[in-house]
Amino acid sequence: MFLRELEGLKENGLLREIKDRDRASPQGRLISIGKRHCLLNFASNDYLGLANHPAVVEAAKKALTEFGAGAGASRLLSGGTTLHKKLETALARFKGTGSALIFNSGYSLNTGLIPAVAAEGDALFSDELNHASIVDGCRLSRAKKHIYRHKDVGHLEELIKKSDARRKVVVTDAVFSMDGDIAPLNDLYALCKAEGAALYIDDAHGTGVTGKGKGTLKHFGLKPVPFVIEMGTLSKALGSFGAFLTGPKETVGWAVNNARCLIYSTALPPSPVGAALKALELVGTDGARIERLWANRDMLLSALQRLGLDTGESETPIIPVMLKDVQDALGMSRRLLAAGIYAPAIRPPTVKQPRLRLTVTASHTDEDIERLIRALNNKCRSKAT
Repeated sequence: MFLRELEGLKENGLLREIKDRDRASPQGRLISIGKRHCLLNFASNDYLGLANHPAVVEAAKKALTEFGAGAGASRLLSGGTTLHKKLETALARFKGTGSALIFNSGYSLNTGLIPAVAAEGDALFSDELNHASIVDGCRLSRAKKHIYRHKDVGHLEELIKKSDARRKVVVTDAVFSMDGDIAPLNDLYALCKAEGAALYIDDAHGTGVTGKGKGTLKHFGLKPVPFVIEMGTLSKALGSFGAFLTGPKETVGWAVNNARCLIYSTALPPSPVGAALKALELVGTDGARIERLWANRDMLLSALQRLGLDTGESETPIIPVMLKDVQDALGMSRRLLAAGIYAPAIRPPTVKQPRLRLTVTASHTDEDIERLIRALNNKCRSKAT
């Protein structure tokens, strides 16, 4: 049925396959994939190295023993546990908000919550480089959609002022996942306050990373006031799985009553909830881990730029290496793999410009970063734009 289309993707170097991507090892700086062992991993969002942290793993085991493997029902029936409420309380305290609510994934949260906060008669204003889950959440909403140029607050202001919608909601990634740059939240915050709009922030790649771990609002010194709706994930810097909403109690109450992804989904199992609770505790107490992450980021970015590689507008541990075409990106990724380094190519339609998306973590050593730079310098520099 789809054979011709799949062949077309393959001919253009755009075919995506899961084969040869599944690990035979825990997540970490070194992974095993297929017959390749001890690959140096620069493709993980486990920014703080908590996915295989002994205390986090032990917390998951304890939750599994106490509450079993599955949730069995939606949260509104009996799928939640006392651990779920403990994590929500901890998340609200961590983010400085009145309340929090756990969801099954960042994708399901955005696709379920955005239609709940912006309905028919409302207007959504979305950054053109927002994550696919935000794009799909906007598409599912009956609100009128407006796309503003990437981080262009002036363009956004023009669009907002022209709108006569009942409710106006600005939606943005805090940290853009393919470019590693940060949204101008201070300016967006001020604009939304002045125009009476809501500001919906996806802080998936900021929680545990920016603002000394507290997130991108904290990075800008901004308070989580009632017109701000913030979501984050448990699956990146926190090393577990799932997502969360934070905000005032009325926002969370509205989500409980209107977010279909929560109402009609089986609750998150206890083990990732227990793991996330422990990881959140570690983020709050182990500042050295976050400092190491940023020191590694600065070391890698400086080294890449000394090689003359185009790292775009990166401001975070997500560092793209921009390349001229798909074949260059695939070729560079293959050469790194031959050198024992895992860094898959990112291609259209995910991004317009092909690239390697390097992510550095707190677990990487100076020697790991130097090894990556040597491999790029020796084998790949001629392929960069």
